[in-house]
Amino acid sequence: MSVATATPSRPRALLRRRGSFALQASVLIGLLAASSAPTPLYALYQAEWHFSALTVTVVFSAYALALLVALLAAGTLSDYLGRRPVLAGALLAEAASMAIFATAHGVADLIAARVVQGLATGAASGAAGAALLDFEHPDRPGRAALANSVTPVSGMAAGVLASTALVQFAPAPTRTVYLVLLVLFAAQASAVALTPETAHPHPGAWHSLRPSIAIAPSARRTMLLTAPGVIAAWALGGFYSSLGPSLARTIAPLAPRAVGGLVFFALSVAAALAVIAARSLPASTASIAGSALLVPGALLTLSSPYEHSLLALFAGTVLSGVGFGSVTQGALRRLLSRTEADESAGTLAAYYVLSYLAMSIPAILAGVLTNLYGLTTAVSLYGATVIILALAALAVPLLTRYHTAVR
Repeated sequence: MSVATATPSRPRALLRRRGSFALQASVLIGLLAASSAPTPLYALYQAEWHFSALTVTVVFSAYALALLVALLAAGTLSDYLGRRPVLAGALLAEAASMAIFATAHGVADLIAARVVQGLATGAASGAAGAALLDFEHPDRPGRAALANSVTPVSGMAAGVLASTALVQFAPAPTRTVYLVLLVLFAAQASAVALTPETAHPHPGAWHSLRPSIAIAPSARRTMLLTAPGVIAAWALGGFYSSLGPSLARTIAPLAPRAVGGLVFFALSVAAALAVIAARSLPASTASIAGSALLVPGALLTLSSPYEHSLLALFAGTVLSGVGFGSVTQGALRRLLSRTEADESAGTLAAYYVLSYLAMSIPAILAGVLTNLYGLTTAVSLYGATVIILALAALAVPLLTRYHTAVR
């Protein structure tokens, strides 16, 4: 009798696990789609409200900095309260940010929407990433690390493509995309509430809100070794997301508006494909290969305004995207392979803190440089910095092996 009742429960449990895993992946895709959706719209906002490139980077970075605050304060909150309440609350907050975007009437509204969005995304990212690990099938290890790598770039690609299409074809592009995303997040919040709880809630939630970095001790050295490549990759991502459309318009002012959004779309798609392709490589090889590709990618990008070549810009963007995807996939695999289940949320949060710092601060500096010296000079300085960081990432494994051999 016990065997008869137990047999059908395993397929049901397996189906529920798979469905929950797919839902958590869709949450990350949706969050990152929303983060990139404003990129093709910045030109419309600039034309309507007459603000500078520096203001664009401030609006962009308001999201990243708010996300950092949430990661530092709430990165491990789901370990104490549970995955479901943290994710459901964050998704409802994300829906609220979409409502602010849809009704925005000026730069202050955009910044407010970006701040709420950043806080919600930061609270959700660590919890959703950890939930992917919780729901990973034990017979298929590595799927969670792959999903944590591919869903952000896939989401950014989907968000910027949808927004670009609306800019070109929709009658109200600055509202439609946000209303669609609002409905999506409300539906995801309802679905998350129905998933099994995988964490073990326990006291200490209030204390966990004190800003801190909770990297698993076993992953700290790996975080340090992968940092130069991660910083270089995400710094390039921040540039393409905030100033990529402006660079495309500078090179080809008569090109369709959609071209600006397609720059970041090219980066995101190339990164997503690289994440999938690099999964068969050793993690360290993927990181090194990705760092190497960032160099020619940055060189082509910084040469594009001098050559007035969209081809050089898109070629550099694609190479940078492949480098971005390979670096992030390799780094995450190396980190998560050294992390226990109860330390995963904090380690993922620490990784995203590093990533979004690298994405936001250089973007703001690029906006300042653009205001002071022009976009072409800013691109040159930005590209040179990324190249130096990528070369440092290539030097780290060589220096590590040399040090080990000497000892």
